[in-house]
Amino acid sequence: MAIILRLDRVMADRKISLNELSEKVGVSNVNLSKIKTGKISAVRFSTLNALCSVLKCQPGDILEFTEDDEE
Repeated sequence: MAIILRLDRVMADRKISLNELSEKVGVSNVNLSKIKTGKISAVRFSTLNALCSVLKCQPGDILEFTEDDEE
């Protein structure tokens, strides 16, 4: 997939734990963990909005586009 999730990097930069972020965003630890590890196929805009608000970042800080390798 060409979209890479960088939530782990943003969380590390902000020194915030998964549990703390979960409480502030209002999303379960399990769902945030899936976002953090990239094991999801979609993110709700409301979740992305809440993450950006709590982490004081832009969506582009969490989502990164890379070209797929075509062979």
